[in-house]
Amino acid sequence: MVSLNPLTNPSTENPKFTYNVLLAQEQDARFSAVVIGLSDLKSLGKTEEEALENLQQLLQERLKNSKIITLKTDCIQAENPWTKVIGMYKDNPLFDEVLSEIEAERCKLYNSFI
Repeated sequence: MVSLNPLTNPSTENPKFTYNVLLAQEQDARFSAVVIGLSDLKSLGKTEEEALENLQQLLQERLKNSKIITLKTDCIQAENPWTKVIGMYKDNPLFDEVLSEIEAERCKLYNSFI
């Protein structure tokens, strides 16, 4: 089941959102600013402040004709594949013998590294 819920704010003020921005100096001495997660929102400026101001204008333009919604979906739990094989050899009379052989091989390997 999928449900869409528009974010609503009971006040008349616009809601405030926080965006992480990657700010970097380019090779040509200009600065670039990119909203992380929205790589198509990128701006350039002669200074960090100019790049950030340009980016903020781009972001505001994008949000002018958009809305932010919360998308909720049900999580489908897959069956654990191990549950089909757990305990399948518990009644096998050779099980303890096999475990002993595995332990002996591990001891040999361990001693060869010492």
